[in-house]
Amino acid sequence: MAVAPRLFGGLCFRFRDQNPEVAVEGRLPISHSCVGCRGERTAMATVAANPAAAAAAVAVAVAEDRQPQREELPGLDSQWRQIENGESGRERPLRAGESWFLVEKHWYKQWEAYVQGGDQDSSTFPGCINNAALFQDEINWRLKEGLVEGEDYVLLPAAAWHYLVSWYGLEHGQPPIERKVIELPNIQKVEVYPVELLLVRHNDLGKSHTVQFSHTDSIGLVLRTARERFLVEPQEDTRLWAKNSEGSLDRLYDTHITVLDAALETGQLIIMETRKKDGTWPSAQLHVMNNNMSEEDEDFKGQPGICGLTNLGNTCFMNSALQCLSNVPQLTEYFLNNCYLEELNFRNPLGMKGEIAEAYADLVKQAWSGHHRSIVPHVFKNKVGHFASQFLGYQQHDSQELLSFLLDGLHEDLNRVKKKEYVELCDAAGRPDQEVAQEAWQNHKRRNDSVIVDTFHGLFKSTLVCPDCGNVSVTFDPFCYLSVPLPISHKRVLEVFFIPMDPRRKPEQHRLVVPKKGKISDLCVALSKHTGISPERMMVADVFSHRFYKLYQLEEPLSSILDRDDIFVYEVSGRIEAIEGSREDIVVPVYLRERTPARDYNNSYYGLMLFGHPLLVSVPRDRFTWEGLYNVLMYRLSRYVTKPNSDDEDDGDEKEDDEEDKDDVPGPSTGGSLRDPEPEQAGPSSGVTNRCPFLLDNCLGTSQWPPRRRRKQLFTLQTVNSNGTSDRTTSPEEVHAQPYIAIDWEPEMKKRYYDEVEAEGYVKHDCVGYVMKKAPVRLQECIELFTTVETLEKENPWYCPSCKQHQLATKKLDLWMLPEILIIHLKRFSYTKFSREKLDTLVEFPIRDLDFSEFVIQPQNESNPELYKYDLIAVSNHYGGMRDGHYTTFACNKDSGQWHYFDDNSVSPVNENQIESKAAYVLFYQRQDVARRLLSPAGSSGAPASPACSSPPSSEFMDVN
Repeated sequence: MAVAPRLFGGLCFRFRDQNPEVAVEGRLPISHSCVGCRGERTAMATVAANPAAAAAAVAVAVAEDRQPQREELPGLDSQWRQIENGESGRERPLRAGESWFLVEKHWYKQWEAYVQGGDQDSSTFPGCINNAALFQDEINWRLKEGLVEGEDYVLLPAAAWHYLVSWYGLEHGQPPIERKVIELPNIQKVEVYPVELLLVRHNDLGKSHTVQFSHTDSIGLVLRTARERFLVEPQEDTRLWAKNSEGSLDRLYDTHITVLDAALETGQLIIMETRKKDGTWPSAQLHVMNNNMSEEDEDFKGQPGICGLTNLGNTCFMNSALQCLSNVPQLTEYFLNNCYLEELNFRNPLGMKGEIAEAYADLVKQAWSGHHRSIVPHVFKNKVGHFASQFLGYQQHDSQELLSFLLDGLHEDLNRVKKKEYVELCDAAGRPDQEVAQEAWQNHKRRNDSVIVDTFHGLFKSTLVCPDCGNVSVTFDPFCYLSVPLPISHKRVLEVFFIPMDPRRKPEQHRLVVPKKGKISDLCVALSKHTGISPERMMVADVFSHRFYKLYQLEEPLSSILDRDDIFVYEVSGRIEAIEGSREDIVVPVYLRERTPARDYNNSYYGLMLFGHPLLVSVPRDRFTWEGLYNVLMYRLSRYVTKPNSDDEDDGDEKEDDEEDKDDVPGPSTGGSLRDPEPEQAGPSSGVTNRCPFLLDNCLGTSQWPPRRRRKQLFTLQTVNSNGTSDRTTSPEEVHAQPYIAIDWEPEMKKRYYDEVEAEGYVKHDCVGYVMKKAPVRLQECIELFTTVETLEKENPWYCPSCKQHQLATKKLDLWMLPEILIIHLKRFSYTKFSREKLDTLVEFPIRDLDFSEFVIQPQNESNPELYKYDLIAVSNHYGGMRDGHYTTFACNKDSGQWHYFDDNSVSPVNENQIESKAAYVLFYQRQDVARRLLSPAGSSGAPASPACSSPPSSEFMDVN
């Protein structure tokens, strides 16, 4: 039996379980809609026929005297059974999509009293069905707000309604109130109140159309209705915005969701926006572009696709990748023809909620509108940074890395697979390659199916062989691009400065060709060929900030020397680490320092600044005293230090005596008040020997020289540490371990006797003009190198399922299936533990007829050689080195076939012979059969080669690719 429903927030819902005698009342959060519900299933269906139109139809029927003829009334008991019980009665369960009708409660109660009274001639006869109390007016026949089932009306299925109308008739002029059963999760409902939306255009907000929609109608239906109401041309792009309660606008991105899921309410304003001819949206904040456009640009009409991209600050890498991708014909047609709209995947957890795809689509439509000389990709840049934090800010990045992210983001945003299933990867296990490859590709397509897969994905075969047990593992893996290595030279060029022992000779700059994996001894051997000095008489040092950053041992690898290091090679006649009892000379590291005034709170000390290049001086053992060391250093510095005459020395003695008598300033000893700040900092001198080869207290007697009150010298000597400073807190044991000597100059003496220009002078050896020529390589050689057997590195071992342990297996990659667009990434940037370098080798690549038939191991279709031949369509270039550089693009326009050079916002036509250069970094090739298909009448109609917009290729073609 029916239970009177309960009002809740002005809405009334009736829920019934399978037992028609039990009713449960409740409320769903749906504004301005009242529905009656039965069973455990529910839903909200389409709006009934337009009430006004139905009323008009009834009026016409009356005017033509075609009032529906009433059937003879059956017995009262029979009426009760047919209306209340049975398959056609009120107690039947709701079914999605069927029609139910509203009957005014007062009339229905009268009918109940009549049939239950048992007297067909009773005065309680209800008469014609009259729903006037349910209508707000009798013109538009809109229902009153807040009607409640059980209090204001009852719901009848279509059969019961037609029975009553045939028996009693319907009040003249009134339309039947028909409503649909709609389905929501786990429940079905009769939608009494549809959603009334106000549709307006962005450029005419004052003119609105009120249209009713069911809660289960899609946003796509709302968009189609708006386009019909506003007579939008089929080729025009439109999108919807909803004005929320706060007055702001929300984009209705997903056209597949329902009105209920979008939380649209009756009376809500829906704005339809139409894309402008230049590819931009009126709502887009393009003030940057507008500020940069001159008046003549407003009416500019150029060739589609010939459009630059503004550099936002180190974004040339992004511009280059976008220009390459924009000139992929089938992908651009896919976006220009709006095929992407039906494939946007807003619920993919691996995607970007469709935002990357929409941002890229907007960019393509602007670039190919023909209305821009250049555009500002500010919105796209922000979207990329939002979803990939590594691209935030304005640092320089790699165009290939951005391209990889963009292809993956577009794929996930456009993935036709809405729910990815788990797929177990299987090894070949001895099965035929054809079978394993087909299985791998099908498994890949079960989880990944998009225009990106259709266009860019191929398949290669990976073979791993265990070196111990010989177990062979074969798998087939998809790829989106090929990163091919460049043949690397085993030689490198190093620039060094050679410092001879002969003080009359200036330092020499040499350019040496050494093995990349060689040792320091190899550098000395190469230098020996230029100088004639034996490698045993050389010591190699890295000089940084006037200090020795590192003293190299002969067995150390050359890879530890970076290209930016300042390498000095000294001729010596001994060694730093003296052997006890040996008569060899002792090599002493020597720094140059200048005493400069420096202030603190009491103006009481001087500072010492390093200058010039440090020296490695060979000192005979029998002269290893302070006096002897001074004389040796005077000899080594004689080329740029002038020896004072007797008059200069006398003047100096007299001045010194006077100053010492007056001020008694302490000398530069470790025990005085001297403070040695470190105005310049160097890195760690980890390569410097920290053991002194001689005992300073035994050999030199003190840590500073000359002693106080004796004849003045040009400079003083002092023991220092590897940084060139003397720490007053250093213990005597640590002082004894300091193998460094500092030459300290007074400013006046340095100015008078030290020739800085001569000290910094050097000569260039003839080898400095040598440039190691790099022979060009063919692209085919790089691909061969890609498919060459290699041994895995220690950092990346393979777990052998047979041995049950990690092994350094051999690995070989082979191409099995090639994509429509083949992206080849030339690995120009080389990274090692100690160095990074860019390979500027010229790679010779063909513009047309790149033949891959020799590299594809899948059984080939000899009747169709175009399946393995490619033509170049775009190149991403990189100019410069590792730290800085610039990206540009060569691209072939899909419409004209003309090549253009894209350098940020500058675009200029070029000839094909200008494309090949040392800067080529990423190559885009199009398969010839695809190009022919796009140029055919079917392809030239504008439909891209995608399942979304055209019929799939033949099975024979699919077998190959």
